Amino acid sequence: MDKFVINGGRRLTGEVLISGAKNAAVAIIPAAILSDGVCRIENIPNITDVSSIIHILQDMGAKIRTVGRSAIEIDSSTVSTCVAPYELARHIRGSYYLLGALLGRFHHAVVTMPGGCNFGVRPIDQHLKGFAALGASYSLEGGMVDVSSEELTGNSVYLDVVSVGATMNIMLAAVRAKGTTVIENAAKEPHIVDLANFLNSMGADIRGAGTDVIKIYGCSYLRGTTYSIIPDQIEAGTYMVAAAATSGDVLVKNVIPKHLESISAKLEEMGVTIEEFDDAVRVTRSGSLNKCNIKTLPHPGFPTDMQPQIAALLSTAKGTSIINESVWDNRFRYVEELKRMGAQISVDGRLAVIEGVDHLNAAPVKATDLRAGAAMLVAALAARGTTQIEDIQHIERGYEDVVEKLCSLGADIKRVHVPEVSVPCAI
Repeated sequence: MDKFVINGGRRLTGEVLISGAKNAAVAIIPAAILSDGVCRIENIPNITDVSSIIHILQDMGAKIRTVGRSAIEIDSSTVSTCVAPYELARHIRGSYYLLGALLGRFHHAVVTMPGGCNFGVRPIDQHLKGFAALGASYSLEGGMVDVSSEELTGNSVYLDVVSVGATMNIMLAAVRAKGTTVIENAAKEPHIVDLANFLNSMGADIRGAGTDVIKIYGCSYLRGTTYSIIPDQIEAGTYMVAAAATSGDVLVKNVIPKHLESISAKLEEMGVTIEEFDDAVRVTRSGSLNKCNIKTLPHPGFPTDMQPQIAALLSTAKGTSIINESVWDNRFRYVEELKRMGAQISVDGRLAVIEGVDHLNAAPVKATDLRAGAAMLVAALAARGTTQIEDIQHIERGYEDVVEKLCSLGADIKRVHVPEVSVPCAI
């Protein structure tokens, strides 16, 4: 029942350190199951999605030791079951990476259908197509996916649609299969490259990650390793947009600027100044915002996970902006919340038309999903007055220490506990 209370209109200035990538961590942690040794994983973000994945592995018998605030050691030699705990796994999308990891190591996996944010159907048909090509059979019953195989053998897999999850899951299943697996029409996101690098550090032979053709040469043994997760591209982009929304001057540190190019390009088109350094970007804005058209695309296009945040920013840009959401069917649920703050947005299917207004006004709003919650933060920071954001558990699925980081930049934000009110039953 906690909420964020934000007094808007304060200019963000200073430095912010970006945490490890959520979308990489939720795949790399299950990937440790494939190792025959102990894996030390560093730069892990302290967010609820990651803690859920860690708890799942522990419940399945893995020994996990916390090393400092952002590193863990995983010994998967004690994993005693191939069935992921339903209650823990059903709330997060990343739980489906347990399918590929368990299938690759033990040739059997039973995992719930993916959860996470509700903005469209999350089909796993391409995942299952890949598993079947490697020789696995599967069944779906009661919301659980059961995949198994006597032996996994490398094969060619052509993905009918570009799918990040399917690309990574097939990599996990194929890395210890016999022979060579080729994934065509593979996704190219940075966290796919990060997963490949992690597996290669254990002795795997994966080539082509980051291109649309990935080759995996199967091996029978993977050693333990020490590996540091890449910075979070979407967290970095969110702070970049927040700096722009508040006419701020923020140095976003611990980033890979190349991963941010599509975001930086659109911000520059809007009149925001971006300076790139080796592992940081500086975001400054002094004038008004220009209108801009956005179409979300698979990497290296503009990321769908940044679409709500950029919409909040465009709400106060001069002129008419158009957003074309080409990845998810139902990603505009946050629009009604922005309209409560005075935004003028109309939605038609996968298109949103934004008529820029002079300013946004504070209002009580809610986070309808993770990135929608980030959009509410951006809007609240720029708005006049005090905004209250409810359902902040969605935000904390993907943003580490968001209150502390924003406060360090000069924001007036606090987390407030709201006691639950019991309602008497009618007789």
